[in-house]
Amino acid sequence: MSSIKIECVANEGYRIGESPVWDEKESALLCVDITGRKVCRWSSVTKQVQAISVDAPVSSVALRKSGDYVVTLGTRFAALKWKEQLVTTITHVDKDKPNNRFNDGKVDPAGRYFAGTMAEEIRPAVLERRQGSLYTLFSDLSVVKHFDQVDISNGLDWSLDHKTFFYIDSLSYSVDAFDYDLQTGKIGNRRSIYRLEKEESIPDGMCIDTEGKLWVACYDGGRVIRLDPETGKRLQTVKLPVDKTTSCCFGGKDYSEMYVTSASDGMDKEWLSRQPQAGGIFKITGLGVKGVPPYPFAG
Repeated sequence: MSSIKIECVANEGYRIGESPVWDEKESALLCVDITGRKVCRWSSVTKQVQAISVDAPVSSVALRKSGDYVVTLGTRFAALKWKEQLVTTITHVDKDKPNNRFNDGKVDPAGRYFAGTMAEEIRPAVLERRQGSLYTLFSDLSVVKHFDQVDISNGLDWSLDHKTFFYIDSLSYSVDAFDYDLQTGKIGNRRSIYRLEKEESIPDGMCIDTEGKLWVACYDGGRVIRLDPETGKRLQTVKLPVDKTTSCCFGGKDYSEMYVTSASDGMDKEWLSRQPQAGGIFKITGLGVKGVPPYPFAG
């Protein structure tokens, strides 16, 4: 094992930092602050963060093949032009649920944008249950709903052979797998591949490495864990200096760096004084594995 190093590259104090995505063209890390209503971009060159404010909770961001980005905003899929700071709605979901918002989202290997919803939280991880659904935005801008009865729709990714879709509904304390049809984007045969232990707390965002192993950020667990989806075993735990770790992705020149987002919502003064980097973005080096570049939305 090489020696693991963790540094806070942007101590921004995000309320709910989420959805880290590496933008290779910009040598930058994209992320969002959900309750802070900001889409952010940290440059690995200048070490500066730029942010665009939006008019609703923004829960995920993804690259777009035609340039710029797509985001999930409130209960909308939307397009974001960075330079113009322009957001345009693509389509709405959950129109019958005014208290809902999108949560995590990610683009599949065929360029479809998967994202799920949840009820707005009363306080962190406390909300009306089973209000969410999982959706896909296709490249022709049509939307399909896969299932409902979701508590907190969260981490998602695909196996290296694209035959399995991995998914987290946070309050189930489980990482689940589905059979995946890359041609159609259909999912089926849901099963649990890992149940979290008490000290790992709540499974949140997730990504996959080039060895086909999953990395899951544990909200309130202050760690990311590496899982083998074949055996259901935990292979590694990396602890961070903040409790509310929310999501992770690989980035950097060769995708050998891991970036982890975090939150500060729900922390009192005393807790924040013990964890002054809460809500920051962390870079982990020396993991000895690489990640898979993000797929751009094809629409």
